[in-house]
Formats: sequence, structure tokens, C-alpha cells
Amino acid sequence: MLEPILRVIGSHKLRELTAGDVRSALSTMAATYSSAAVTMGHLALKRTIRHAEAHDKVIRNVAMLVDTPKGQAGRPSRALSRVQAAALMQAASGTILEAYTTVSLTTGMRTEEARALSWPHVDLEGKPDADPPVPPNVAVWHSVRAHGETKTEKSRRTLALPQTPVQALLRQQERQEGWRREAGSRWQETGLVFTTTLGTELDAANVRREFRKICKDAKIEGNWTPRELRHSFVSLMSESGVPVEEIARLAGHSNTRTTEVVYRRELRPVLTRGRGNHG
Repeated sequence: MLEPILRVIGSHKLRELTAGDVRSALSTMAATYSSAAVTMGHLALKRTIRHAEAHDKVIRNVAMLVDTPKGQAGRPSRALSRVQAAALMQAASGTILEAYTTVSLTTGMRTEEARALSWPHVDLEGKPDADPPVPPNVAVWHSVRAHGETKTEKSRRTLALPQTPVQALLRQQERQEGWRREAGSRWQETGLVFTTTLGTELDAANVRREFRKICKDAKIEGNWTPRELRHSFVSLMSESGVPVEEIARLAGHSNTRTTEVVYRRELRPVLTRGRGNHG
């Protein structure tokens, strides 16, 4: 998010940077980027300069003095149909994103949560003999956000795993073992579930690029992004009749309003009890 801003002001000395320089950089970004991207870029710049301010490198944070300009209209998120979701998982089979795609689509994990998921937080067996039985599950406790924190406190959650993602994760373990042997001394142990063939963290840009390839192989038209796996999860849960309260809990939202506002296109209208009941 900082890259388009730094193309304009990257050569400036930070202590000589002015609010006008920041305004110019944000306006340039707003001409070709969405409002959401401009907002994220501005926030990133504020945090960066705040760090310098805390270490007495600058007297004030000039990025705080500038309003965020409105960017271009962003593309609304979409959700895969049940048929498209099945085709996507089939196309992802055997690729580096097989388990990533399956887990994201069947749990509603955010992309930044999935990329930070580690094996110690994955239980593929559960405790079937416990009372009550504990199913296979993943503990979503971290993300690739600043300081490794999840988006909100409610985002820290433990999710039961259906058999489809369990099998995909078992194959991921085998796949990583093969990568580890092939890489030898080049292997970097991170403990992450979803990695490159050298064990390192998946880069967001690489995930997007590989995901587009999988969508193309699945013959799903349009430009889809990994974050729309989460929208698809909400849509498929709603289509199956899961109440919005339960969807909000699974998605890690602090309340149902967030689910209803952000995912209103994906939520099936709730029928009033008794309405249309003619036998």
C-alpha cells in the first residue's frame, strides 16, 4: 500500500516532508486506486512516520494533518456458487494452494489469518472419546497483521474442521515433507501450515497470482481474489440455512451487524416464522 505513495515522495527526506507533499502523493494514488486502498496507504504512512516520531527522527507526523482523499470506486466483492466452489477445489488439487483454498473456503478464515496459521494450532484428530467429543479443529489466534494480532478480539476463535479440509491438511503435511527433503539445507522451518516450497511464508501477491491461475483452470470467469473465499463461505453457510448469529461467530465478527453490513449480498433473506406455510 505504500508503494504508490513512495513513487511520489520516496526520494524526500523525512524530516523535510510537508503536509502538501503527503496530500500530493495521496491525490496521485487516488487517481488510480480504490478508496479503500488509499485509506490503507494513508494509514500505513501515518504508522511509519509515527514510528520515526517516537524515535525522535521527526518533530511531528505530517501525514496526520492531511485528510484521506476519495479514490476510485472499488469492485464489489462476490461469492462463488456451490458449483463454482466445487470446481475451484478440484482445480486447486495438487497445487501449492490446495489446502489454503479448501481451508479458507470451508472455515471462512481471513486471508491474513490463513497465511499466519501454524501447525501447533491445528488438531486433525480432535478428541472423539471426550465428553462431549471434540472434533478436529484449528485455533485462529494470529494473523500477518501488525504484531501478529487478529483483526478483533472476537477474531480469536477455534473452528471445527469438516473432513474435506482435514484431508486437504493431511495432504499438505505430506507435501511439506516432500518439499523439506527436496530443499535440504535451503529449507527454512517456520512452522507455518501454508508455505512456499522452501518453507517460508506465502507472500500475499504470490497467493493472488496463484489463485487467479486456479480460477482460470476452474473456468470461473472474472477477476477473483482470495478474500472472496471468505465471502463465498458466508454465502454458502447462509444458503444452507445457518443463522446469521452462527455465521458471525464462525467469521469472527464482534456482532451480527458487521456480518449483515459487510456481507449483505451473501446473506439469504430470513423468512418470518410461519409466513408462506401452506402445508
